[in-house]
Amino acid sequence: MGPVSSRLPVFPWDRLEPYKTTAAAYADGIVDLSVGTPVDPVPELVRKALTDAADSPGYPTVWGTAALRDAITGWAAERLGATGLDHTNVLPVVGSKELVAWLPTQLGLGAGDRVAYPRLAYPTYEVGARLAGAEPVVYDDPWELDPTGLKLLWLNSPSNPTGRVLGADELRRTVAWAREHGVLLFSDECYIELGWESDPVSVLHPDVCGGSYDGIVAVHSLSKRSNLAGYRAAFLVGDAAVLGELLLIRKHGGMMIPAPVQAATVAALGDTEHVGEQRERYARRRTALREALEAAGFRVEHSEASLYLWATRDESCWDTVGDLAKRGILVAPGDFYGSAGERFVRVAFTATDERVDEAVRRLAQ
Repeated sequence: MGPVSSRLPVFPWDRLEPYKTTAAAYADGIVDLSVGTPVDPVPELVRKALTDAADSPGYPTVWGTAALRDAITGWAAERLGATGLDHTNVLPVVGSKELVAWLPTQLGLGAGDRVAYPRLAYPTYEVGARLAGAEPVVYDDPWELDPTGLKLLWLNSPSNPTGRVLGADELRRTVAWAREHGVLLFSDECYIELGWESDPVSVLHPDVCGGSYDGIVAVHSLSKRSNLAGYRAAFLVGDAAVLGELLLIRKHGGMMIPAPVQAATVAALGDTEHVGEQRERYARRRTALREALEAAGFRVEHSEASLYLWATRDESCWDTVGDLAKRGILVAPGDFYGSAGERFVRVAFTATDERVDEAVRRLAQ
């Protein structure tokens, strides 16, 4: 048996290290706009909930507390418009990346099975398929896929990396197609609260799914909307039969969110004020960077939602990365997300206000 890692592509971020070194050598330090990691404080009410629950000597449960499940169903009803949810329709997970990477394995997929995801996409969709020994397949329009052997279909709206938002008509058509062909549909909606030029719709909205969750599951995370990337707090909402099977498997695997993080998640989902405050921070940074990029000769495409600007100067993404690194600015090359991105870069606006202002200054030089 060969190493499992041999099934996987080269870890993309390792390829960026030389450019990071170049950017870090700039006189006033690096402006890192490559990884979309939150930099702003964790909301005080969330930190208080975490510390208040710190005396948690016993094992937490994989399904989470009843309070957590109530918080998830309540948030999904209020924010996503989902109807008729109960506890069997939700499942907490240890961060959304873990779920994406191991979902095909937990679904029992393997050789002869196919997993589809957008042509420009988060690399972990492909990694999950390869870890399970399944075949990864990319698409432009999901309903044009060959359904033969297709067991899992990923949607991602708002998109990482492009920020593109799928409309209700596209989502509804995809749900109908997946159900017609018996394909399980997972919709990655982790950026749904970060719409700028459009209002993203969940696959769970009755206008999309017809009020039934059969064959569909939505993936959500608190990493972006609440600055909780370090907490690894995420959850699934949708088909009770699918989530029930995953719950059984995850119980055996001990995939449980720590009890203090469960309490913090309840607090975060119950509060909208901090979400609005964080959106205002990101909106200011997004506007400043977009204007600076366009003034510097870049064209920004899509980017109507999420935490990124999808930008190009119609050259190799690595030429762009290299040029910006010499100015102390680090961005992500578009080909990290598929060959279709080879002439784009992804620019995150998750840096501090001071670093964003510095990037604007350097872009103007």
